[in-house]
Amino acid sequence: MTNLDRLFYPKAVGIIGANREFFGGGYFLKCLEFSKYDKPIYLFNPRLKGELLDGIKVYSSIMEIPEEQPIDYAIIAVRAQYCPQVLEECGKKKVPYVCIFTSGFSEVGNYELEKELSDIARRYNVRVIGPNCLGVHSPKGKLAMALFPAKEAGELGIISQSGTLSNAIIGLASTTCNTYISKLISLGNQIDLNVVDFLKYFLTDNDTQIIGMYLENIKGQKAGNQLIETVRQLSLVKQKPVIILKVGFYGESAKEAIVSHTGGMAGSPQIWKAFAKQSGAILVQSTKELVTLAMGFKYLDISQINRNICIIAVGGGTTIELTDHMEMHNLKVLKLNENTKNQLQEFLPDVNTILRNPLDLGVMGGSPDNLRRTLITLDKDPNISVIVFIQPYRYDNTYTKAIIGAKSEMKKPLICVANQMIEDTNEYRAKLRLKKEAFKVGIPIFGSIDLTAKALDRMCSFKEFLERHKSNEN
Repeated sequence: MTNLDRLFYPKAVGIIGANREFFGGGYFLKCLEFSKYDKPIYLFNPRLKGELLDGIKVYSSIMEIPEEQPIDYAIIAVRAQYCPQVLEECGKKKVPYVCIFTSGFSEVGNYELEKELSDIARRYNVRVIGPNCLGVHSPKGKLAMALFPAKEAGELGIISQSGTLSNAIIGLASTTCNTYISKLISLGNQIDLNVVDFLKYFLTDNDTQIIGMYLENIKGQKAGNQLIETVRQLSLVKQKPVIILKVGFYGESAKEAIVSHTGGMAGSPQIWKAFAKQSGAILVQSTKELVTLAMGFKYLDISQINRNICIIAVGGGTTIELTDHMEMHNLKVLKLNENTKNQLQEFLPDVNTILRNPLDLGVMGGSPDNLRRTLITLDKDPNISVIVFIQPYRYDNTYTKAIIGAKSEMKKPLICVANQMIEDTNEYRAKLRLKKEAFKVGIPIFGSIDLTAKALDRMCSFKEFLERHKSNEN
């Protein structure tokens, strides 16, 4: 297995094709500055030789750098026809890792030029990411490929065949789900380092506990077999969930877009479903599903959950909608224990309150204190493993305090569904305050009923996969 530590924690970075603009090599310089990369940065552009870019000297070529100043990671952002020469120079300078940002290779039919890059990489033993990608994002290594405020390191490792979606995942996971990246790799055409290489690295990377992937294609049967085996090890041996957004199943336009994006074929849904069943991989259908499921794994202990859930809402229609979605996704809304109902009757009003599961508190019963007492009472019900509540009609500090207070006395997992009700900046600010406080005490906040139901179903399926294989071993 390749040790990729020098890639994720480089002691010096070079940008070949640096410029003054906010694109190409200039973009990568801005990203490094944004992440406060505090080790040497070398810039190369023959047209800007001797000038300063943000106070950093520009060289003409990497060949000008002395041997005693090694570069661990170089980013190539020059035109496609110049990439072979630049990659060879990196090889001569013994640069171990190179990201080729440039596009214009197999994805547009330029196979010979791409093969030339592969040959050069093998000749000089340079490990290449790309071409046609953004490379590496490593918060602990202070490497960035995005300008989002997500500098904090977390537990979510991402492998992606899309640079733009990589940036979207970083932003969505951190700002919406309070779930941060351990390491992210934008792969592009995978002429050398590929999906499996990075999955194998995640096997032993203690910083990465949850893995997400955006995949368009896997090149070759050998890579496919290795993918199954590595994901299976991650699932069963390391118990690290692998969440995969696999695209390009359902239309010719999408399949053609994949060929022109990363130069590969998509595969069929039946093959990928069989792969997931065999390996424990979890298939999702959107970036939102990926990051919210990762949030679920971050905040919820799967050893505590099963398919038996309790639903709390204010209003009959809301409880029915919640129940419909939960049961649609194989979750069970069981009857409350009689002792639980008796305890609830002691403080909930008779008017406008329905004591069952789903529990409709109604306007009369939905006060902050009643909500707090209800959550604590339901926590002791033996028929329930998870409690799901939808936020009241408004975001209010008194409700937030009630929810946080209840959580401090609870043992069961608690999930909040925070739908958007109106387009209003005040409501949005209040919602952010609720999320901030809830995340602090371990309550995940889902943006919709549908995302909540799908996440719980998939988490239960992953747990059942682990239990099935454990029982087979015994």
